[in-house]
Amino acid sequence: MAVLVDPIHTYSYLRLALKDWCHMAVDGDFEELHRFAATLGIPRSRFQGDHYDLTPWLRERAVAYGAEEVSTRELLLRMAGPRGERARRRDDP
Repeated sequence: MAVLVDPIHTYSYLRLALKDWCHMAVDGDFEELHRFAATLGIPRSRFQGDHYDLTPWLRERAVAYGAEEVSTRELLLRMAGPRGERARRRDDP
């Protein structure tokens, strides 16, 4: 099982102060993801059903702690939960 992070994306169209972030997901048990998030100081209330959003500085820490850097496509294809299942179904020939 691996904790995965995709590249930082800029969401300039959103009405938020912070426009740059990435996603952190897991290809196994969500408890592993929650433990990893806790080591980064991210409260469980920030869990979005199948992932956490990370700021650029949290992404750096996640990678330093062992998160695997993958493309957004790979993250979607490997992530646990319904979103990953949908991505895998779309990817099947």
